[in-house]
Amino acid sequence: MKIGLVLPYNIAKGGGVKEVVLALYDGLTHKGHEVVIVTPQPREPYQYDERKVLLLGTATDFKMPSTTGQISASVMTDEIDAMLEAEAFDIIHFHEPWVPVLSRQILSRSQTVNIATFHAKLPETVVSRTISKVITPYTKPLLKHVDHFTAVSEAAAEYVRSLAPLDIEIIPNGINLRQFKPRKVSRTEAGLTAAPTILYIGRLERRKGVNYLLQAFRQLHEQQPEVRLVIAGDGVDRAKLELLADELDIGEYVTFLGYIDEQKKLELLQTADLFCSPALYGESFGIVLLEAMASGLVTVAGDNPGYKSVMQGLGNISLVNPKNIAEFAQRLHLLLNDAELRKLWKKWAKESVAQYEYAKVVDMYEKAYKAAVKREHQYQKALAAEAEV
Repeated sequence: MKIGLVLPYNIAKGGGVKEVVLALYDGLTHKGHEVVIVTPQPREPYQYDERKVLLLGTATDFKMPSTTGQISASVMTDEIDAMLEAEAFDIIHFHEPWVPVLSRQILSRSQTVNIATFHAKLPETVVSRTISKVITPYTKPLLKHVDHFTAVSEAAAEYVRSLAPLDIEIIPNGINLRQFKPRKVSRTEAGLTAAPTILYIGRLERRKGVNYLLQAFRQLHEQQPEVRLVIAGDGVDRAKLELLADELDIGEYVTFLGYIDEQKKLELLQTADLFCSPALYGESFGIVLLEAMASGLVTVAGDNPGYKSVMQGLGNISLVNPKNIAEFAQRLHLLLNDAELRKLWKKWAKESVAQYEYAKVVDMYEKAYKAAVKREHQYQKALAAEAEV
């Protein structure tokens, strides 16, 4: 089949949706399909690899309670029509079809089989409910153009199910397990000291809950003075978080690394002692948790719906309400120091993460594609038979 993967976000930036799209491209290409990524033109320079990428429109700033980044500005319809005619896709797979503007314009003009995947969960806040009311008139008309609906979790499916009683297939996000196999990396090479180290990797923005991590770390540090905290990532709240660390009198024990590349991330995941992702809301799944699990790095995570879908069974011990600072600090201490519990957690993680191997996820999407194409062929055949009568 010839498959188009529509990525509405800036391909030059990191992010879970981008990682899924790239992994799908690689997996489907390996299976013999012809795949094309359709995405907005980045503002900044982007190093393209051997993947085929079509650029439509230009990326523009975009911010919502559950996501930040860049999306496409308006694209001329004749440009879209020319692309659709030239590419002649058998399947177009839209990731986050509700995100303006590229997905809507392509979806409303596509005459092929359209698949939609919902990745994000709108947080349960007054602002989000208001935004939901605003975007619903924009989103609802798109549903009639979609032939098959998928979501990465029940949390991600929640919003679209509120619009119509749809049959939504849950296909989880995935991970390349081979990428996270243990490597011979020393703590020194990763930039860590011998002190017990807690690691955070992610954007520095309000919904990620890093301010609560700093407060919990302060309590933990009073009990265990040798412990250190490494924060990797950048974002709009970085300056405020650095100031908060100083105000809490823990600045010398907290390291802000800023943006890190993939190699540095792998080194830190292999050598840190505890991973923490205290996200408050807006998480529909949790790829970052899979990466920690695949690395054998014991984890503490915010108890949001998306993370709950990953941290099942023994993984429940990782979940905590980040706003309960005392409980948060106690959980950090427990999973940092209880050797027997850490051993059991690592065994659980190794067994649990295997189900998310990208090869299995790609198989699920390929099966969904084939089923949708078959249904469309049967529908067209029935229409032709009816016309003859």
